[in-house]
Amino acid sequence: QVQLVESGGGSVQAGGSLRLSCAASVYTYCMGWFRQAPGMNRERVASVRRTGETTYADSVKGRFTISRNNADNAVYLQMNDLKPEDTAMYYCAAGPYHWAGGTLCAGGPPEYKYWGQGTQVTVSS
Repeated sequence: QVQLVESGGGSVQAGGSLRLSCAASVYTYCMGWFRQAPGMNRERVASVRRTGETTYADSVKGRFTISRNNADNAVYLQMNDLKPEDTAMYYCAAGPYHWAGGTLCAGGPPEYKYWGQGTQVTVSS
């Protein structure tokens, strides 16, 4: 059974940092982090290819960094300069090679086959 297990969420004040980790039992070409705030659609935050190239949502560029360790099937999200609007449930996801908008692994939730249970991130002002 495929499992993705996230850790590292929590509560911080604006301007603070958190590092999310995800341990996966499956190895896929694309791995990503998504988030979903109450009443909102799930959105892609960042994704990373097997080869290490990364893509980011405009809202987090320059603040968040995604990375992966292929040997351990792990993916990480370093979040700096957090803002209240970053508050959401964050999900780790894994999926096959795909194109979206001319970019590898940049697809939305339907492109990702495996999901973790989520970890809550709360940023207070």
